[in-house]
Amino acid sequence: MLQEPCVEREGYNISHPGYRLIRGGRTMTAVRRDTHLEFSEVDKGGDGDVQVFDIRYTLGRKMRLVNVYDQLRQEGGVRSQGRPAQTARWSEIMEQEKVLLGGDWNAHSDRWDLQCPPKRDANFLENLMDEYDLIDVMDGEETHSNTRNGETSGSLIDFFITKASVADRLETSTDLATTSDHAIVCAQLRWDEGEGVKVS
Repeated sequence: MLQEPCVEREGYNISHPGYRLIRGGRTMTAVRRDTHLEFSEVDKGGDGDVQVFDIRYTLGRKMRLVNVYDQLRQEGGVRSQGRPAQTARWSEIMEQEKVLLGGDWNAHSDRWDLQCPPKRDANFLENLMDEYDLIDVMDGEETHSNTRNGETSGSLIDFFITKASVADRLETSTDLATTSDHAIVCAQLRWDEGEGVKVS
């Protein structure tokens, strides 16, 4: 799952021989071409900043994967007041019992980041987590670095949330070795011994 993918330009196309890339507005989800999972995209609003996929796994198991980019839109270099991800139909998204949500939440709170800078833009995510009994699943590593005026700071704004029944089967790790200002956050979900789905 990607957030803020590179904007495609005429003559420039993002592709990968091993993955089918499904683009939203400011999200993109890559699905392995050789997967034995059935992926179907479900429109639940969010103006391309929320991608929802229903996944059917072996033996009829099902889960929902949600890719989120929660940030103000910019028009002409000016930030508007709207955050399209927050307009998605969240009650419909959360109807599925097994659901894994991940993304760039752009939300700062000491609920998930013990070294949190001042709390900012966290109300939507905190309320979503409270309303649907979701918990954050991460390894506690910073996922975003920012340098301003020669000072570097870090924060934890990219992570997965899910229900406790799924979190018990989820392993996460963070890799900061990227050329981006964001880390790669990986999650592996295991249903039974030897079965699993890897998401990053």
